[in-house]
Amino acid sequence: MAKHTYVYVTYILSTPQKVWEALTDARISASYWERENVSDWKVGSEWQHRLPGKSADVIGQVLESDPPRRLVTTWEPPVGRAERDDPARSNRCAFDIEDVGGKVKLTVTHSELADEDFKNVSGGWPAVLSNLKTLLETGRTIPSPFSAVANHPKG
Repeated sequence: MAKHTYVYVTYILSTPQKVWEALTDARISASYWERENVSDWKVGSEWQHRLPGKSADVIGQVLESDPPRRLVTTWEPPVGRAERDDPARSNRCAFDIEDVGGKVKLTVTHSELADEDFKNVSGGWPAVLSNLKTLLETGRTIPSPFSAVANHPKG
């Protein structure tokens, strides 16, 4: 089975620290993503992507954590350990945060994607990252960010 990579780049009028916080703070991520990103964000730690108050729909491991510059995680369905050890069920996502003179260049590279996962993240990352950008630049989110996008990045 062929694996795919999806790359999305956006520029945000913000600071690297605020972008990092928006990616890693559960309360902030829930406001623009409708999911909490929960972890201590240390290399080797588990992270969870979940609806507030519910179980995770994506879990993974923190592979790299260099605040506020780079975060790399695996993305896996929340299933038993045997299935999690199956490399065909896992993909990885890197967030590169770069200060470019008063704004931030955020590059999201979601890789090792199966066909269906590639389709899902291709439709989802633009909605999620547009909402993140809007939140950081205006203090508000886009109303109902996923109402027009049925598939958002769930791994």
